[in-house]
Amino acid sequence: MRIRLNGRTWETEARTVAALLEELRAQGALDAASDTVATAVNGAFTPQADRPTQTLSEGDAVEIVSPRQGG
Repeated sequence: MRIRLNGRTWETEARTVAALLEELRAQGALDAASDTVATAVNGAFTPQADRPTQTLSEGDAVEIVSPRQGG
């Protein structure tokens, strides 16, 4: 399935936000050690507890943001 991930076209087999995060970590596209990310699907925040049940569909826009330190 094709989605928009952080503004870019992305091919995925994942059907949920949780599965997408696992896929990205396995591919090295997301830091495997970092559990702290914020997620949104089509502009709506997806809490961590909802990621296993938040389904993805063709064309969805997914945003994944990691916290950063600095000033």
